[in-house]
Amino acid sequence: MYKGTKVIDVHGHLSTPQEFANYSSSLLHLRKYDGRLQMSDEALEVTARRHLTVMDERNIDLQLLSNRPVHMWHWETPEVQEAWCQAVNDTIAQKVRLHPDRFAGMAQLPQNVDTDTSNCVAELERCVKEYGFVGAIVNPDPGADHKAPGMQYEYWYPLYKKAEELQTTLMIHASIWRDPRLKGVPHNYQINNFIGQFMATLALENSTVFDTFPNLKIFVCHCGGALNRFAPEDTVHVYGNAPLGKNLMFDTCAYDADFLALAIKQRGADRFLFGTEAPGSGGRAIRKSTGRPSDDLVPVIDSFDFLTEDQKLDIINRNAHKFFPLLKEVREPALAR
Repeated sequence: MYKGTKVIDVHGHLSTPQEFANYSSSLLHLRKYDGRLQMSDEALEVTARRHLTVMDERNIDLQLLSNRPVHMWHWETPEVQEAWCQAVNDTIAQKVRLHPDRFAGMAQLPQNVDTDTSNCVAELERCVKEYGFVGAIVNPDPGADHKAPGMQYEYWYPLYKKAEELQTTLMIHASIWRDPRLKGVPHNYQINNFIGQFMATLALENSTVFDTFPNLKIFVCHCGGALNRFAPEDTVHVYGNAPLGKNLMFDTCAYDADFLALAIKQRGADRFLFGTEAPGSGGRAIRKSTGRPSDDLVPVIDSFDFLTEDQKLDIINRNAHKFFPLLKEVREPALAR
């Protein structure tokens, strides 16, 4: 909680037992597509308890769960993708069923660089109608080779159309990039997160996507990748300042407080959703100013004196309610505006 208000984290990923990894290995190495992944509630609950402990330590009340991007396997064959997406989404649904007051689902889609996104429509609809998922995670570079069309192209339109129809929010999160120039760079997939998400931001901000789909809702993870390095008064060199708050938003999943503060200042508090990715990479470092893990972002947001109390509540709770039409979590009457 934050001063009596529930904290909604839109950027969370699955924590799973060994059976989950074993199933992915059977798909990738043995090419066995028959049979569904079967995990007991007891096995999944062990990881859920650890996950919930991390959330409690960071004052997170509700977290939206998606698969971890490095485990999405979009660059694999369609047969692998179909089976893997089903297994991932079934697991997310199982975890939400075990803790419906703490988790909500974000679907993985069977993306493939060699086909447009029409093959994602059925799985998105299944997850929304059968499991009550509130959104889906979308990889802007499913081939891990930067050959997929930019997010302003009609390649993405079947998914955009179905997401708009279902009132489903899309979460743009890049995954790995198989670029030989990054050989030897530790955690080089993080570089692709930055590049892929920034390119998606630029493509969407400078496109007619939201004219074609006026009710489509998309947010880009990690503050949208990069920030604008030009002066706010510069009307020629502008990146990240397009007035698209109704349709395009960003999350707060950035662990350098100065970077996060500048991102909010540049793009506006009304365009930010609270996100931590906890438990994840942000828990490995201890922030000197707080003595807490760097992904403990509630006190960081609270410390930003350039934000009003209303803006802090918007980021931590209200914006999520506005941007996720399918989110069923009860809104406190005190938050009505």
